[in-house]
Amino acid sequence: MEIIIIMLLIIIVGFLILDRLRAGRRWKEQSDTLAKTVGERIADTTKVFGEVKESLGKLTERTQQIQEVGKTISSLQEILRAPKPRGGLGELFLEQLLADSLPHGYYKLQHQFRNGETVDAVVHIGQNLVPIDAKFPLEDFERMVKAESSEEQESFRRQFIRTVKKHVDAVAKYILPDENTFDFALMYVPAENIYYETICQSDIYSSCIQKKVFLVSPNSFNAYLQAIVLGLRGLHIEKTARDILGHLQRLQGDFKEFQDDYDVLGRHIRNAAAKYDDSERKLTKLGEKLQLAGKTPIEKLPEGSTKTREES
Repeated sequence: MEIIIIMLLIIIVGFLILDRLRAGRRWKEQSDTLAKTVGERIADTTKVFGEVKESLGKLTERTQQIQEVGKTISSLQEILRAPKPRGGLGELFLEQLLADSLPHGYYKLQHQFRNGETVDAVVHIGQNLVPIDAKFPLEDFERMVKAESSEEQESFRRQFIRTVKKHVDAVAKYILPDENTFDFALMYVPAENIYYETICQSDIYSSCIQKKVFLVSPNSFNAYLQAIVLGLRGLHIEKTARDILGHLQRLQGDFKEFQDDYDVLGRHIRNAAAKYDDSERKLTKLGEKLQLAGKTPIEKLPEGSTKTREES
C-alpha cells in the first residue's frame, strides 16, 4: 500500500514538474515576444525622435534664415530712408519694366533735352517721345501711415499731398513739344500702396489733370506699356503699308513706261506685218508674171515688150 502511495506521489510530482516546465517555456516565449515588441517600439520611437530632431534642426535653420531676411529688410528700409538710394531703386524698377515690355530700340534711359534737363526714360512712338520719371515719396507716406492720432495723420496727409504735387510739377517740366515730346508725361510710382494713396486724393488728381502728368504704378504702367506696344505695332503696320504703297506706285510708273514701249513695239510690228503682207502680194504678182513670161513664146509677146527688150 505504501508503495502504491509513494508511486502516486512520484507521478503527481512528475506531472507538477512537467507542468512547471511547460509553464516556464510558455513564460519564456511570452517574455521573448514581449522583449521583441518592446525592442521594435523602442526602435520606432528612436527613429521618430531622430526625425523630430532633424525637423527641429531644419526649423532652426529656417528661423535663422528668416531672421537674416528680416535683418536684410530692415537694412533695406534704412537704406531707402535716404532719398538718393530710394530714387535709384525706383529708376531700377522702371528700367526693368521697360526692358521686359518694349524692344530695346523703342526706349532710352536718362534722356537729356536741349535745355539740360534729364528725364529717367523716354519711349519712342513714331517721331514723338513719352517722358517718364520715377518718384518715390516713401517718407511722407510712412509718417502718414504710422500716425497715432487722426489729427496727426491728417497733418501728415496734407504734407504727403504737397510732396506729390511737387513731384508732379517736376515731371511736368519734361513736357517739351518743341523737342518732339507728347503733351503729357508719366510719373512712375514704384510702390502700389503709395500709388493707391495718391490716386485717392482729389487734390493730386486735379493737379495731374492740370499739369497733364499721369501717375502709374508697376501694374498700371505695364498696362500703359502694352497699349504703347500695340500702338507701335500699328505704326509699324502703317509704315509697312506706306512702303508697300510706294512700291506699288513705282511699279505703276514702271508699268506705264512698259505699256508705252509695248504700244510702240506693237505699232512697229503691225506696220512691219502690213509691209510684209504688201510685199508678199507684190512678190506673188511678180512671180506670176515671171512665170507667165517664161512660158509664152517670143512671137506672142506684146510688141511693147519686144521693143522694150530690143531697146534695152
